[in-house]
Amino acid sequence: MQGAIASLARHPSGETTLTDVSSQVEREQSNTLARGPFQKFLRTIGPGFITGASDDDPSGIGTYSQAGAQLGFNIGWTMVMAFPLMAAIQEISARIGRTTGKGISGNLVKYYSVPLLYFIVILLFIANVINIGADLSAMADALNLLVGGPSSVYVVAFALVSVTAIVFLHYSRYVTILKWTTLSLFAYVIAMFLAKVSWTDALSGLVVPRVQWNGTFWTTLLAILGTTISPYLFFWQASQEVEEEKLDPVAKPLKRAPWQATQAFQRIRADTLIGMAISNVIGIAIIITTAATLHKAGVTDITSSTDAAKALEPVAGKFAFIVFAAGIIGTGLLAVPVLAGSAAFAVGEALKWKVGLARKPKEAVAFYTTLAVATALGTGIMFTSIDPIKALYWSAVINGVCAVPVMVVMMLMAGRDDIMGDFPVQGWLRYLGWLSTIVMAASALGLAAQWFV
Repeated sequence: MQGAIASLARHPSGETTLTDVSSQVEREQSNTLARGPFQKFLRTIGPGFITGASDDDPSGIGTYSQAGAQLGFNIGWTMVMAFPLMAAIQEISARIGRTTGKGISGNLVKYYSVPLLYFIVILLFIANVINIGADLSAMADALNLLVGGPSSVYVVAFALVSVTAIVFLHYSRYVTILKWTTLSLFAYVIAMFLAKVSWTDALSGLVVPRVQWNGTFWTTLLAILGTTISPYLFFWQASQEVEEEKLDPVAKPLKRAPWQATQAFQRIRADTLIGMAISNVIGIAIIITTAATLHKAGVTDITSSTDAAKALEPVAGKFAFIVFAAGIIGTGLLAVPVLAGSAAFAVGEALKWKVGLARKPKEAVAFYTTLAVATALGTGIMFTSIDPIKALYWSAVINGVCAVPVMVVMMLMAGRDDIMGDFPVQGWLRYLGWLSTIVMAASALGLAAQWFV
């Protein structure tokens, strides 16, 4: 109640209305009914938490599995190194959305050239479609490993479930489902403790950087960075900040409501750090699991998440295999809607459509159609001669190409007063954002260099 009164007192000009204050009072009173630690945690997590969790999709699981199987514990330190970089760039994307009231594409439309806008959006859409196809394929193969049956049918079924949920469920219920789906990630923590891990070696691998001057190491390093820092994550988190702001009767873009900035930035930072931390912990758990089992047994030829699940059974046992395979399905159900949704947000804002998951389908027909088309095209990959694993590789290449210009534009955008108003990104967050951009550019160049070596 005091916060609402103080808000009105600070703004006698009328920018904060009595309706706003009334809504804030009701919200604060309802919060007094749920003051426990778990309730506070649920109120804190949001777009950043879901974004971080969706980063560990089946294709990412395949990358981490391959890293652990090929290089053992010695590659673990790269995940620790990546954490502050991914957390910084994701927080910056969230700040852009919350401050301007527009997603990345919406700001590109308003402040940058049309060719740059279309270049980035088209690349993002293509990469997301390929990633959707690879993820659906991995989910179907995982279910086939668990219960048998036709993978092609499972691909279609998973695609229909993903699209139906995101289109027809109420936004608040859908977000709640996404939050609970993140629990599937902890299947990999369980799998880690089922493996016989040499914890001294595992911890050493996390804190002592070990660089190997060979193609396998550098390719794996580039793959890990490309997995943890992906353009679709920027678009999704920025758009979800806009979505959450529009649903809150009190919240407004920070350019118009600067008094909300302190609380908003604190929430964004906590939310993003939690989400990225969970993403990295799960990635580390997968690396440790495959390092302790597959690498130790000399099994290094892993090309996908389902390959890792199959290889685990004779080494770590039936239960570890089941847990690992089930986790692929759960993470895919989280990631596919995020991939399709971020593509739809990018295209919709670029073409100035009505966008938003909180809108009913009839209110945003083009937006939801784009979401469904992206999923359908990804599903179609399964029914072509395209190898899903090769498709995943090219998705990583396109993501790497797309990430660099997106990050450069985001960093320039985040520093402009005409875009960010009183809240341009400054200080250590700005430095980390540029460092993340430089590292990603170096990764893309390194990946390109692999073609000529």
